[in-house]
Amino acid sequence: MSSLRDATAEAPAPVRAVAQALSGYIDRLGTVWVEGQVAQVSRRPGLQTVFMTLRDTIADLSLSVTCPRHVFDSLNPPLVEGASVVVHAKPSFYAVRGTLSLQAREIRMVGLGELLARLERRRQLLAAEGLFAAELKRPLPFLPQTIGLVTAPGSDAERDVLENARRRWPAVRFRIAAARMQGTQSAREVIEALAVLERDPEVDVVVVARGGGSVEDLLPFSDEAVIRAVHGMRTPVVSAIGHEADQPLLDLVADLRASTPTDAARRVVPDLAEESHRLEVARTRLRQAMRSWLAREQETLAMLRSRPAMADPRYLLDARSEEVAQLRERARRSLRHRLDRAGDDVHHAAARVSALSPLATLRRGYSVLQDDAGHVVTSVAAVPAGATVSVRVADGRVAATVDDVTALTPLVPDSEVNDD
Repeated sequence: MSSLRDATAEAPAPVRAVAQALSGYIDRLGTVWVEGQVAQVSRRPGLQTVFMTLRDTIADLSLSVTCPRHVFDSLNPPLVEGASVVVHAKPSFYAVRGTLSLQAREIRMVGLGELLARLERRRQLLAAEGLFAAELKRPLPFLPQTIGLVTAPGSDAERDVLENARRRWPAVRFRIAAARMQGTQSAREVIEALAVLERDPEVDVVVVARGGGSVEDLLPFSDEAVIRAVHGMRTPVVSAIGHEADQPLLDLVADLRASTPTDAARRVVPDLAEESHRLEVARTRLRQAMRSWLAREQETLAMLRSRPAMADPRYLLDARSEEVAQLRERARRSLRHRLDRAGDDVHHAAARVSALSPLATLRRGYSVLQDDAGHVVTSVAAVPAGATVSVRVADGRVAATVDDVTALTPLVPDSEVNDD
């Protein structure tokens, strides 16, 4: 078959021929600049290609876009879903799957995308200075004395904050500093309002509140001067700008980000009903704890009082008195016994000493004979007849004169006495 035009019902063209023809037609288109909105971004690990979906901003149409990873990573700020871009790409038909895609060679931010890119670059610079550091965030007071509110006078945001805060805590007080929330003068007026509330010693927390709006409407709250003014404040700041999806740079530098003005009112003051309930629960738990403690102490006191020593304090004294009396009686008996034994020992010793004493011998009728010089006479040869002697008896002395001396034969020979 020379061309697809020659195909007939009897001689149809195969799918591959049609796919190859389409691929050739599309390749001849060359590169083209395409404007659209990024609907989806897919980065698959290990691949050097990033897959995106580019959607038309008016019609419900979209095309697949493939982009080299180095081109995608070179964008600053990074490309995110929802950004408006202009892509320099070459159309390509993948015959195997029959899909049409754009092979991106260059990507540029346009319109809102360019605005978001500038904001992202500003965020990166301020973050590098440490203005958004988590350690700089200050805790909010539990019950602020006065709440400073920066908002447009008579706005829905003002009404939401005041009504919801007073509904939660009726006694709450506000100090309102009015400022325009959009426009060219908004940033300057917001800075002036913050300075007024910062100088007020009664203001414990400041809320910056504004309703929703477009990215352009919320630009004052990403102004660098506003960000630095909030960073330099000593009073904690709550950012309540727009809705949950909105995130101006003020949300990053503030001490607390509230999703809406109503959420800010809930975050800055406690709920009276909830706190009253917590207080009642705490009081109930305290009463129960006190009752339990008193019951335990009463039980312990009853146990102590039931003991014999507490029931009759003399009980232990009586028992100890009996023990003391018994010990004293045992001591007396032991002392008497030892004294008796000692007395017997003394008597026995005295008897033995008396038995060994010369007086005992004298009492049995013996006497000791001494001459004039006081020497004991042991032989008749020592006292001649006519000598004066002294006789020692048991109860005294007798002076005598020797009339005659008679020698007697000893009953036991001297040799036997010496041998003994």
